[in-house]
Amino acid sequence: MRRTVALAFACPCVVPLLLVGGCAADDGAAAAPDVGGGAGAADPAEGEEELTARLVDPEGGEVGTAVFREVEGGLQVKVEVDGLPAGFHGFHVHAVGLCEPDSTNPADPSMTGDFLSAGGHLGAGTADHGEHAGDLPVLFVDQTGAGSLAVVTDALTRADLTDDDGSAVMVHAGRDNYANVPERYAPDGPDEMTRNTGDAGGRIACGPVEG
Repeated sequence: MRRTVALAFACPCVVPLLLVGGCAADDGAAAAPDVGGGAGAADPAEGEEELTARLVDPEGGEVGTAVFREVEGGLQVKVEVDGLPAGFHGFHVHAVGLCEPDSTNPADPSMTGDFLSAGGHLGAGTADHGEHAGDLPVLFVDQTGAGSLAVVTDALTRADLTDDDGSAVMVHAGRDNYANVPERYAPDGPDEMTRNTGDAGGRIACGPVEG
């Protein structure tokens, strides 16, 4: 496959996986357990600084952060949010590092809305939604408004995030269907909106990716 995304955890209530070594040490004593967090426990690449996106809502209030770092197997993404509506939310990297409320869509100046300045999903010009480089697993927010997610993807690179026009992390109002619409509902396939966005709805939090 062109890409892999490893889901480490999707809500703050999940208990990290406990990995216990199965081999005894040379002196016969049991090896110490290794406590890890799946994708979130990968080691960063030597000498590479983290990239961070500070997520804000349309009113400018800070609602969380997303951190990127290179690890074995790809690029690790960790996000922590607080103060968002409960439920599942589409979570993507968008192609332009500009998060302006009530802004114009760079691809269609007739469209205005919150954070449209960030453009479409990173990689949207090369594949349908679900296979965009910027497509990430949905973010779950609990009833307190808090949510967290950690993934490793090999579809994104540091260079993708830091090109000439930058990039931005986006949280959407609704859940993402990844353009997975069965033929019994849409014999002609998903419409253009679904193919582009996964019907995730409006943009409720955004943050430019910065070094």
